[in-house]
Amino acid sequence: MKKALITIISIIIIIIISLTIYWNLPIEITRKSDIEFGNKVIQNIENYQKTNHQLPSNNDWQTLKKLGLKKGESEKLSYTSDKNGNYELVYVDGFDGPYLMWNSKEGKWTIDFPTIIND
Repeated sequence: MKKALITIISIIIIIIISLTIYWNLPIEITRKSDIEFGNKVIQNIENYQKTNHQLPSNNDWQTLKKLGLKKGESEKLSYTSDKNGNYELVYVDGFDGPYLMWNSKEGKWTIDFPTIIND
């Protein structure tokens, strides 16, 4: 009986420690595949901007699809641009943020709330 209790408590402690370590890992590790895919989309957007001297329109899904974005997926990567030539990519993976996000002003992936609002 005493041995079973110690085993159960040990397992619970190990689970708590594991979850704590996981939640404190950098996003480059925990969201590696999302960031890799997002980086490909960023490169496509940057190439589009160089070629066309403007960012793709927020609602031009024909162009956005060619750049790697997919409309209507769960955990999708959303794209939003503003009139100043800035854009954001946001993994919308729940109702409440913060979300995994790329902002072209900052030039890095962060866990934050979107700053560009889609009109």
